[in-house]
Amino acid sequence: MNAFRHCLSKYLLIWLVLVCVLAFFWNKIFGSSGEILNPFLISNSLMQVLIAVTMLAIGSLLPVEEIKKVGRRWPTVLGGTCVQYISMPLLAFLVSKLFHLEGPYFLGVMMAGCVPGAMASNMLTMLARGNVSYSVCLTTSSTLFSPIVVPWTLYYFLKKDVPLDAMAISENLLITVVFPVIIGFTLARLFSWWRQGAAFIAEIIANIAIIWIIAATVARNQELFYQIQPMLFVALILLNLCGFAAGYLGGSLMRIDGRMCRALILEIGMQNAGLGTYLATTYFPDSKGAALCCAMYTFGCMFNGIILAQILRNFFSSDEETGDVEDKSHIR
Repeated sequence: MNAFRHCLSKYLLIWLVLVCVLAFFWNKIFGSSGEILNPFLISNSLMQVLIAVTMLAIGSLLPVEEIKKVGRRWPTVLGGTCVQYISMPLLAFLVSKLFHLEGPYFLGVMMAGCVPGAMASNMLTMLARGNVSYSVCLTTSSTLFSPIVVPWTLYYFLKKDVPLDAMAISENLLITVVFPVIIGFTLARLFSWWRQGAAFIAEIIANIAIIWIIAATVARNQELFYQIQPMLFVALILLNLCGFAAGYLGGSLMRIDGRMCRALILEIGMQNAGLGTYLATTYFPDSKGAALCCAMYTFGCMFNGIILAQILRNFFSSDEETGDVEDKSHIR
């Protein structure tokens, strides 16, 4: 099981591509007559459960030390969270206008820009020899703030173009994101068997759930791939790269050290597009291109993030990498 967990985490992008390719060609391989049910289409009704299970797993993996560090580092954690929730929605809006994106694609890019950071940033921060503790604190903070910030940010940018029930999205984020994180963390503190089980399998569950959410979106919207204009790919890549740049600029303005700055760079660029995919599917079912944009952003940010993490790892000299030895134990 440890070998499988290591293989899944290390080659997450490859697994994501393989499963999505299978989802895309499922009907061509097995036929569309219904003799062999398409598991990706069947699971569409379970999106909320998959997101909740993912967040439960993440909450179960949060060490008590990270919660304490949030309190001790609250200025830098709050500052990093503000950089994310200010820069990414604004960048998404500017990129959309730059490329004249409208309708579902404008909605999808905005959704990718407004969601909180993803757990993948924690793993990439470790790969880049950044401050993993700070990365986990940022992910935790942005997740807890998401029911307040995400729906109202979307409402501000979309109110003239897309009808939006901000309160409904806020309630949904509380139920599917915040509460599972709190429940998972609490159970891990109360019961040693839950904590030990989470350390053994929670990361596997979270990664598989995210892969499946994206693959189900690909299966449901495969006909749209033939209609996508190349400029949409360019727009999403630009949004991702500008997010990394915003993290660097924010870290420089806050005057945090190099390892924390690397964590902030990756945290801001690695948006939780899996959550964005779910929200787009749930609240904008008629705008299929929106969910597809979020799925495409996941590919882009994972690909670019892995490359950037390797560059950051090799660029900075090893004599800087001191302290925070306990960080490596947070990402199993």
